Amino acid sequence: MRRRIAVIGGGENAEHDISLATATAVAEALRTSGFDVDELTIDRAGTWRRPGGALGTGPAGSLAAALGVIERADVVFPAIHGATGEDGTLAALCALTHTPMAGSGIRPAALGMDKWATKLVAEAVGIRAAPGRLVAAADIADVAFTTEVVVKPASDGSSFGVGLARDAAQLRDALHRAARYDDRILIEDVIAGREIDVAVLREADGRRWAPPPLEIHTDGVFGTQEKYDGTARFSVPADLDSKDRAALTEAAVRMFDALGCSGLARVDFFLTGHGPVLIEVNTMPGMTAESQVPRMFAAAGLPYEQLVTRLVDAATVPAPVTPGTYGGRRSAPNPRG
Repeated sequence: MRRRIAVIGGGENAEHDISLATATAVAEALRTSGFDVDELTIDRAGTWRRPGGALGTGPAGSLAAALGVIERADVVFPAIHGATGEDGTLAALCALTHTPMAGSGIRPAALGMDKWATKLVAEAVGIRAAPGRLVAAADIADVAFTTEVVVKPASDGSSFGVGLARDAAQLRDALHRAARYDDRILIEDVIAGREIDVAVLREADGRRWAPPPLEIHTDGVFGTQEKYDGTARFSVPADLDSKDRAALTEAAVRMFDALGCSGLARVDFFLTGHGPVLIEVNTMPGMTAESQVPRMFAAAGLPYEQLVTRLVDAATVPAPVTPGTYGGRRSAPNPRG
């Protein structure tokens, strides 16, 4: 019997269009692989839609109708980046409906979305992270630094609101820009090093592995414009010696496990003369065929369609975040058989 997958894209956040691209690519790959696919989109106002139009009036009414689509699905594939998706919101919905979901559960998704929380977890398990401080958007008028810093929203993706500040005027502008995206702002020391991404995949049997890392070549901060205007250059595999590749892979898998991730994650580092320094973790990274993560797996001989299929095969029902669960997931059998 053909399995039915509900792919959810869009979302109420700055990454809406990027999420639509991921959802479209994932849905096409699943159809190519023989799955039945239902496409659901959350528009910028929070209304759930199918290709034929809105499923109801407003967020609540349309969600009620969308639950019927989710109920028929064997697996949900959440393709929303950022808030109301990647942050554990959709994992919570799947937990409430007892629907198997591809990707990380509630706790790892929420922790991974929060760059400050991720930094604390990294330091707790012995992974270096850039020194920094957390400030409230309401307090930015009192912030002053005498060194070059990177300013970023504490919980957002695709580098929206990220800026480099070299003087007081740039710092003020960067803080106000970041405050458009979050009421908590992270200010970090600038780290000199090569920017390296490592992808980690947890297979259906629990095995975790990482394909060859990817290096990002760009001048200055790898911001939103550089990510999507084609000016950044990627090297896959990154030109690394065996020692550096082993250190990066080990740190990525350790971070994946420390957060309790499932499915897929992209762990970003600066590679310095003293080893890897964590930048952030993405539990739902960009997933078009040309995105960084699929490029890494392609370099390992795993084509895009097979990668998406493996994520579906590894799907489980997200569990409530309680002392009796690990990583916000449970291994209970699929209630739909």
